[in-house]
Formats: sequence, structure tokens, C-alpha cells
Amino acid sequence: MTADPGGTPTGTADASVVVDLTAAREAAAADVPPEFLAQSLGQYLRAWWLRVRSGDSGVLPVVLGMVVVAVVFEIVTPEHAFLRPSNIVYIFGLSTVYMVLAMAETVVLLLGEIDLSVGAVALTGGVIAFKLVQQPGPAWPWWAAMLAALACCGVIGALQGTLIARLKIPSFVVTLGGFLLFSGILVVVLGGANGTVSVSSSAPNQRVIYDMVQGLIVPVAGWVALAVVVGAVGTVLWLRAAARRRQGLVAPPAGLTAIRIALVALVGVAVVMICTVNRGTPLVTVQGVPWVIPIVLIVLGVWTLLLQRTRFGRYVYAIGGNPEAARRAGVSLAAISVSTAPIRQTPVSSSCTRWPPPSSAGSASSAAGVRQSTVFSAASSSAASPTACPFSTWVHWPRRWNTSCRAACF
Repeated sequence: MTADPGGTPTGTADASVVVDLTAAREAAAADVPPEFLAQSLGQYLRAWWLRVRSGDSGVLPVVLGMVVVAVVFEIVTPEHAFLRPSNIVYIFGLSTVYMVLAMAETVVLLLGEIDLSVGAVALTGGVIAFKLVQQPGPAWPWWAAMLAALACCGVIGALQGTLIARLKIPSFVVTLGGFLLFSGILVVVLGGANGTVSVSSSAPNQRVIYDMVQGLIVPVAGWVALAVVVGAVGTVLWLRAAARRRQGLVAPPAGLTAIRIALVALVGVAVVMICTVNRGTPLVTVQGVPWVIPIVLIVLGVWTLLLQRTRFGRYVYAIGGNPEAARRAGVSLAAISVSTAPIRQTPVSSSCTRWPPPSSAGSASSAAGVRQSTVFSAASSSAASPTACPFSTWVHWPRRWNTSCRAACF
């Protein structure tokens, strides 16, 4: 038996080529979500750890970063006051604004666009709502003022969406122009860069808006609400996973579902315990979960259902993933893009009525001032501002929480 002189003899192999089948299997398994491979909690944890080792760490860096930030600030803060219940609850209230703004911006990013006017539109909606409930003045009912603010912000979003989707103007240009336009309108409406408008807790009609930030849930009611929420969430998670197993679909292990329910309960108990600690003085008791927290969680739940459980949400993901494929599948790109604009501005306009003013310098809308009143301060990037950049919010922390903040730049 002879072989081609220029080739490799039959039945022999190049000894320098070694194929590691184990590494190939591990690499393939690392690309698959653990839910598709795990039949038990142990298998899930091993698959998860394999993904972490391969570089797909998920939210783990975010959680670790939050822990590091909390520890560092607790060390460097005078009197180690960062993790005090009063400060944590204050951070809870302040973060709700950015949560709602992030919900609106998420839709834009899913479509592969950008919205630079989200802050100015939010403040515009807040000014509209606060102006309409003024007494003496229009004296609209609080619910009518809120609906008017939502409608105005929806119209603004629809106009910007039409310019982007129909006229093919880049979203950067349209929303940058919207930011400058509505920032100027706020200055005019409020009577200058230092103009303010406030609501009072003593007026029955205005107190509803005031309580959206400053109102507190009675501690007993907070615990009852937590039990109801945890029970509802746990039931939904367990029944959904069980139904998927009965149908032969991919489902997380029962142990993992139990851990998720336990984590929801643990986080809820921690939040309610922190909020029910007396944050006032021996003479004035301040305790309870702020109303703004359940309000924002409800908005988050509705937003999640809209994007993940509706046809509209699937179209948004399809357009963001591959616009041409979505168009060939029959999705109207222009219609979806235009319709997302007013929808995303709805939570934007509602967030402005929850803007706590003590640390938001430059905000032209806010729901209530800490302690006595709510202050809306319109800001402009004037020569007195530390920068002319319209994309940054410069915060000047007051020495006391009940002092007014100086508007710098929004």
C-alpha cells in the first residue's frame, strides 16, 4: 500500500493537532442560559458559575459595586451616617425619579435611538400639573391636572416621534432641539431662571400631589401590604414554573423558584423594617414606607408587562434587534416608533411630580419640598452656570435640607 508522497499517509494523523472535547463542551455550555440545562438547583448553580467564569457575570458586578459604594460612603461620611435609616429612606425616594426616567429611556434604547429631552419634558409636565392646581389660579382638581400633564407630554412625544420616524431626522438632533426648546419654555413660564412654583400640604386639593413624595404609609398597613405582595408574587412565580414543567417547557428548578420567592420576601422585609424606624425626633414621629415607593413599583410592573407580555413589546424588541427583519416580517417600523414616543413620555411626566427638591438643583418641577413646601426651580445654562453642557445636572448640596437649592444646569 503506497501513499501520495506529498500527502499524509492513510490511517495516520498529525500528532501536533489535539482537540480538547471537554473544553469545547464547557464553552458551548457557557453560552447557554442555566435554565436550559439545569434539572436541579445544583446543576443550575454549576451552570451559572461556568457562565461567570466565562465572563458573563450578569448583574453580579452591579451588586458588588453597590456593596462597595455603601461600605466606602459609610466609612467616609461624618458620624458614619450614610447607612442610617433616615438617609436610606431619603435615597429610596430620590432614586424613584431616576427609576421612572430609566423606564422611559429603556424603550428608546431598545429601538436603537436616544432621547436627550427626557429631563426637560419631565419638568415641563411637572410645571403644568403644579400650575393647574394653584389657588388662587386655575384650581383644577389634582387628578385633572395630572391627566393634563400626561396628555401634554404625550403630545410632545408624538411630535418628536413623528419627526424621527416619518421625516427621518436623527433622534439626537430632534431630542437635543426638544431639550433646548422646553428648557427655554420652562424659564418663560416660571418667570425667569430662578422662578418657582410650590404646593402646600394645607390645601386639600394639593395635598394629594404633596403626599406622592412626602406621604407615609402607616407601619401596620405597610406590613400588611408587604405580606399581600410577597404572597401574590410567590404564587405567580411558583404556578408559572409548575405550569411550564407540566407542559414540557424550559422552567427553573423548584429550588431556584423557592430561593427567588425568599429573596423577594427578604428584600421587602428589609425595606419595610428600615422605613418603619422612627426617623424623626422623640416629639415628632416620622415612620412608615413613603407612598412613592409602591407607586413606582406599580409603574415598573405595568411597564414590564407592556414590554414583555404584549405584541407591542415584542415588536419593540424586534425592531431594536434587526429593523430590516422586522420590516420583512410585517412590522410597521414608523408606526411602532411613533407610538412609543407618547407612551414613554407618560412615565416621564409622572416622574416629575415625585422629584424631591433638596438635592435636585436645576429641576423645574418637583412634588414636594422636604418639610414645608415643594419648590420648582427652572434652570438655564447661563454664564453663571459652572458649565454650558446641557446634558449634566449639577447638584449643589445645601447645608440644611430645608434651605433652597441653587439652580445650576440641567
